[in-house]
Amino acid sequence: MPKIATWNVNSLNVRLPQVLDWLRDQQPDILALQETKLTDPDFPTLDIAEAGYQAVFAGQKTYNGVAILSRLPASEIVTDLPGLDDPQRRVLGATIGKVRVLNLYIPNGQAVGSDKYAYKLAWLDRLAAFAEAELARHPRLVMLGDFNIAPDDRDVHDPAAWAGQILCSDAERAAFRRLLDLGLQDAFRRFPQEENTFSWWDYRAAGFRRNLGLRIDHLLLSPALAATCTACWVDKAPRRLERPSDHAPVIAEFDLELH
Repeated sequence: MPKIATWNVNSLNVRLPQVLDWLRDQQPDILALQETKLTDPDFPTLDIAEAGYQAVFAGQKTYNGVAILSRLPASEIVTDLPGLDDPQRRVLGATIGKVRVLNLYIPNGQAVGSDKYAYKLAWLDRLAAFAEAELARHPRLVMLGDFNIAPDDRDVHDPAAWAGQILCSDAERAAFRRLLDLGLQDAFRRFPQEENTFSWWDYRAAGFRRNLGLRIDHLLLSPALAATCTACWVDKAPRRLERPSDHAPVIAEFDLELH
């Protein structure tokens, strides 16, 4: 069964050995990466190819950066939200086999009320329009990545402490719901899940060991693709490694021929 996964690696240069090990162990058909933090000439294309994957990517120095690794070739590449003149590399769309893949690293927003928060909300407005247009063109679509939004209180280790804060504010959650209102479905919530399952934990204060996390990494599926989804889970194993990313991969499995 094909597997599609997302993982904010928080520097592909640092995490490349972990990514290569994970590809070998998990054998995903498509892996979307965020925060690669690499310029395009520095992308490890050869290492990825030796692992059996093709890569498309949009990067910049030190910050941001997105990539899609896949067994099948990618076409119809998009690297920007329409109408948004933005040097930050946060968007990568590609058609892989029968599936349209939209890989996103949504802005963090820094703090509610800040300029970066306003930028995030404007960015999310553009994203909703883009998602609607893409859904009209591509019946089998997955929008995945680091959304920097915990959709509801189940996705937060301490809802009272995070109430109204960045990643959990009403406006951010409303923007997430707007995507669901287009018909997209949260793959993780299609299935019974253990309580307090998260995808990100702060490096500080033993956040992972104490499970002080948030679920902010998501796979949103079009109705046709959601109908073929058979499972979705967070793989915490890479978060236990030495020098881990602060995010864990999220994986969805499908009863679908990608070709």
